[in-house]
Amino acid sequence: MLDDAISKRKRTRIQTVNREAILQAALSVFSAYGYRGATLDEIAEKAGMSKPNLLYYFPRKKSLYVAVLEETLTQWLAPLATMKADGDPAEELSRYIDAKIAMSRDNPAASRLFASEILQGGGAITEFLHGPLKAIVDEKSRIIADWIAAGRLRPVDPRHLIFMIWATTQHYADFDVQVRAVLASDDETRFDTAAETVRRVVLEGLLPR
Repeated sequence: MLDDAISKRKRTRIQTVNREAILQAALSVFSAYGYRGATLDEIAEKAGMSKPNLLYYFPRKKSLYVAVLEETLTQWLAPLATMKADGDPAEELSRYIDAKIAMSRDNPAASRLFASEILQGGGAITEFLHGPLKAIVDEKSRIIADWIAAGRLRPVDPRHLIFMIWATTQHYADFDVQVRAVLASDDETRFDTAAETVRRVVLEGLLPR
């Protein structure tokens, strides 16, 4: 894939800028119309470039779609990657919950696109799910298990704890319309309230008494 070839050598500033513009435009179009409904012509137009220029970076729609999804997952996993074994469990988990809520607030389209792909079987990102994603969840689950073994957290299944955090935080992106309808408000403070609520429920259930 040409994009892989470009990534193996140092990109110029303009290449980096163009690639980011393409990914942002593609996210907007894919999240609005789905993979089948999106066209490279529309993505190129939204990115402010010609279709041939776009094809230099991503020669196929599928390669662009996969790149958008993998970029989303890479960004989502970044806060989890910083979880430190020698950190305070309450602080580490609080920071992770806050980061995930912020992502739902700041980039809901990415969350919705990912959810749509998973509901369809996740075929486009199977390698990423079974590779980098599983590897980091396994690594951080071992940290949580060590905290539990040391009596710093109450016993829970670490992987299901991570799933729970994903589910509760990403809800505010994937079901934003429902959330705003129930709250009868578009007030952005709902994300602060959500983060505080999730933190309290998770930590009060986990911290030793």
